[in-house]
Amino acid sequence: MRYPQGGGLTAERQQFREGLRLQAAERFARGEASSVIAKDLRVSVRSVQRWRQAWEEDGPRALRSQGPASLPRLSEKQFAQLEAELAKGPAAHGWQDQRWTLSRIKTVIGRRFHLTYTIQGVRKLLVRNGWSCQVPARRAMERDDEAVAGWVKETWPCAEDSRRPVEPGSSSRTKPASP
Repeated sequence: MRYPQGGGLTAERQQFREGLRLQAAERFARGEASSVIAKDLRVSVRSVQRWRQAWEEDGPRALRSQGPASLPRLSEKQFAQLEAELAKGPAAHGWQDQRWTLSRIKTVIGRRFHLTYTIQGVRKLLVRNGWSCQVPARRAMERDDEAVAGWVKETWPCAEDSRRPVEPGSSSRTKPASP
């Protein structure tokens, strides 16, 4: 399941799940069976058994939410600095063309903050902070519409016709002529 901030649960969902665990803790104290609690709270019996074990070892505080599984490695301030670096453009960082790619952004993060991210991690970082993939608003100046039209008329039909003709097949590999 995907979550709005790119991973983990929303704060509301964390509170809801913590509430379920605390309801279960009250019922543990009354001595109710795990299967009954699971059915009433609409969770698996195994989850209730894990909660009960934690409750028996450390009490109700063991069932409190631990917060998000991981925090973003770049702080809000650092991400603002990254945005400022990206606003300077790729040429300011040594690339010839004006395209930001995930691998280039990864390199900038490494140089500026001494952190290593995976390409997928960079994508998640950007999406989490409201960035999205961009498509050029206009065509490249170098595009030759006549060459594209010629390719569509001449080359593409040849590639399309190179497929094997469709004929009725046989279910037998040993006797192709058999019905």
